[in-house]
Amino acid sequence: MWERQHEQAADKIYFMCSDLGGFFLKIAQLLAKPDMAPAAWVKKLVTLCDQAPATPFDAIQLVLEKELGKSIGEIFETFDEKPLGSASIAHVHRAIVKGNKMNVVVKVQHPGIERLMMTDIRNLQLFALYMQRTDIKFDLHSITKEMEKQIGYEFDFKREANAMERIRCFLYENNKKSPVLVPRVLRDMVTKRVLVMEYINGIPILSIGDEMAKRGINPHGKIAEAAKHNILNSLSRAYGQMILKSGFFHADPHPGNILICKGQEVALLDYGQVKELPNKLRLGYANLVIAMADNNASRVSQSFWEMGLHTVAKCENEQQELLRLAQTLFDTKMPTGQTVLQPFSDDSSIKKIAVETFPEELFSVLRTVVLLRGLSVGMGVNYSCAEQWRAMAEEALLASGRVTRDGKERSRRRASLRRLRTGS
Repeated sequence: MWERQHEQAADKIYFMCSDLGGFFLKIAQLLAKPDMAPAAWVKKLVTLCDQAPATPFDAIQLVLEKELGKSIGEIFETFDEKPLGSASIAHVHRAIVKGNKMNVVVKVQHPGIERLMMTDIRNLQLFALYMQRTDIKFDLHSITKEMEKQIGYEFDFKREANAMERIRCFLYENNKKSPVLVPRVLRDMVTKRVLVMEYINGIPILSIGDEMAKRGINPHGKIAEAAKHNILNSLSRAYGQMILKSGFFHADPHPGNILICKGQEVALLDYGQVKELPNKLRLGYANLVIAMADNNASRVSQSFWEMGLHTVAKCENEQQELLRLAQTLFDTKMPTGQTVLQPFSDDSSIKKIAVETFPEELFSVLRTVVLLRGLSVGMGVNYSCAEQWRAMAEEALLASGRVTRDGKERSRRRASLRRLRTGS
């Protein structure tokens, strides 16, 4: 009975988000997470990540030719009218460039989408102010203000091209082999509303189970489990380096932006949402990562204060609830025995700890971790990004002069003893 109800609700939400478009497609992306919604919702809504309702090709062609100043036939040898994908802000089409015969992807902005999207977000801000007056004592308005700023950036493809090149250089220069593939930009084919980049061949990350089944591989067998762990390890390592070492990171790892390529390589697409953390916030988050990995409640409290995340406790065991809150917001690991998070249930730490001030710039980290958690749950892997990023966080603090190597070793010993005592 519940499954039938979930399927009916999924259809209603799907058609509402499809019809309204704009920011409602972003909402569908957030809801299409197996750690947050019933399986029927996820199955239906995940298609809106890269198969949203398409804009007619003649309208896309007008934008493309106006932006590049030439006809499609003058620039491309072939151009697929049917999009590879369509999301909230743009279409992507496959093409071959005239002359060098390069296989490329052409990203073209939906006409009129900027005005629609920003109107939706301002309406959402009013709703956030209303919700803060209920028993949900969380600074939702600051989050929507950061969303307004971040999504506003997505309409400038020149900015996106710069971000893509910056992240590509960072990952390729700081690793013998980059943990993820980043497309190369064709600089002479970038405008505010058109972006041309190299084509990377791969399958969407959530299709990996179906692809394995086609090849006769048991999706739940040892080979499949090893492949899933390798994929998540690559993706998580890239994010740990970007957030903790660089402070400049891709902030939109939803399933439509991740491809699995030959040899289990991971490609990260769509750099419209990127974020650069101020140094103080980056180091504060590094401190929080160590606190979460070590289950160190007092260090969580110190990290919250350092980052400007102000809370008021409505319970007796404040320190432990703060730790739970931190792990709910900023770690990918699901609590033992849980497959779906219920952040606003009566027993939730969000109900017991009022978040009065949430730094706007921290929202992109929160969103990134929440999306990574959804991916891991969808692949049937429960892992902690805090535990994986712990060494990177220590290196970040060491490089800043915040800790010494002796202090780092003492911290590790204390953490080991604490884990032994708590049995984690």
